[in-house]
Amino acid sequence: MIGKYRGNRQAISALVRETEVHRDLYVDRELFELEMEHLFANTWIYVGHDSQVPKSGDYYATTIGAQPAIMVRDATGKVRVFYNRCPHKGTRLTGESCGNTGQFLRCPYHAWTFRLDGSLAAVPLRAEYDAARFADSRGAQGLTPVRHVHVYRGFVFAKMSDAGPGFEAFFGEALTSIDNMVDRSPEGRLEVAGGVLRYMHDCNWKILVENQTDACHPMIVHQSSAGIAADAWKAPPPGAKKPMAVEIYAPFVSSYEFFQGMGLRVWDNGHGHTGVAHSIHSDYSAVPGYFDQMKAAYGEERARAILGENRHNTIYFPNLMMKGPIQLLRLFKPLSANRTLVESWTFRLVGAPDLLLERTVMYNRLVNAPTSVVGHDDLEVYERAQDGLLADGNEWVNLQRLYDPGEADGRTMVTGGTSESQMRNQFRAWEKFMTLSL
Repeated sequence: MIGKYRGNRQAISALVRETEVHRDLYVDRELFELEMEHLFANTWIYVGHDSQVPKSGDYYATTIGAQPAIMVRDATGKVRVFYNRCPHKGTRLTGESCGNTGQFLRCPYHAWTFRLDGSLAAVPLRAEYDAARFADSRGAQGLTPVRHVHVYRGFVFAKMSDAGPGFEAFFGEALTSIDNMVDRSPEGRLEVAGGVLRYMHDCNWKILVENQTDACHPMIVHQSSAGIAADAWKAPPPGAKKPMAVEIYAPFVSSYEFFQGMGLRVWDNGHGHTGVAHSIHSDYSAVPGYFDQMKAAYGEERARAILGENRHNTIYFPNLMMKGPIQLLRLFKPLSANRTLVESWTFRLVGAPDLLLERTVMYNRLVNAPTSVVGHDDLEVYERAQDGLLADGNEWVNLQRLYDPGEADGRTMVTGGTSESQMRNQFRAWEKFMTLSL
């Protein structure tokens, strides 16, 4: 049965107004399916980091939207991305895992075997397929590559559809946040380190993405967690050094004025970041020896410019968030209209002091882990929002805070940190890429 949205461009576009969006964007199952078919196909989606597959034969299995995918380093050193599906019976070659597969990828069901470039290497009982002209079949072509793959400074992105802009056109100036994170390494390189934290949320993925640039919730939602930690340190023992955990927690309950002054920058295609002037990461203690390493690598002026950029959260639409100053990445993986898996990854600045990685891993554990305190504050309100959206009487979600009538013209815009302009920007991009190929 065809629902009210499939193939209906007008109905989809009507869900996004200048300062509000319809609740169906969060709760409707058909819209979720259409997001997987259109939005996540027409945009560039983060797959992984090339440091996860450093050697030939290394692989990392994940998903792009709802599609199983596998990232592989081939024999020539090239990073490739394939649909994680054997062309025989459709079996996934591997679960969502990582490892080294040697010179070949082999299906665990019937042992069809593929080279690292995806081409078919061997089929058991090969001669028994000849009568059916196997050489002309789709199966003989091997693994299906994802249509478009781009590696930018180690970060691997893919686009499944031919529709939509190319990589540089899609991201534009937003790539400066990746540049800043990588440039914080004296060697200009990052490595995934410290493992990954996975945390299930019973809410729509867009609620999580919106929250990343919502600067009016921390002082309220996190008062019972970060607020208590900050209050406890208001009367520290004489001569005591502020613990790393308190440095991380305390800024979460800063004032509205702090977050408004932080600033927000909005780019086209749904990208943007909080933290133009400063952020909650601005006042961390200096790490001994780090600035000297950076100065030796870049020169003093450039080193100060790199480390003086303290962006808070950068949204790479549709479902990626990066924190350059703390070398952390969060990926919001949609599972259903009301269920999202969040992955939080930490990175090592190659050549930098280990204390920086220690702080990154501690931040991830304290804020993003299933066992964290701060994370449960957010989880509670996310799930309340998901439930509340089912209530009748008002079908619209309000996004009016600091609205600028001229903000929809596609220009880069800087505004106050408490503005909802980035949320409005995301939904304009949502409508654009949902209807691009209709």
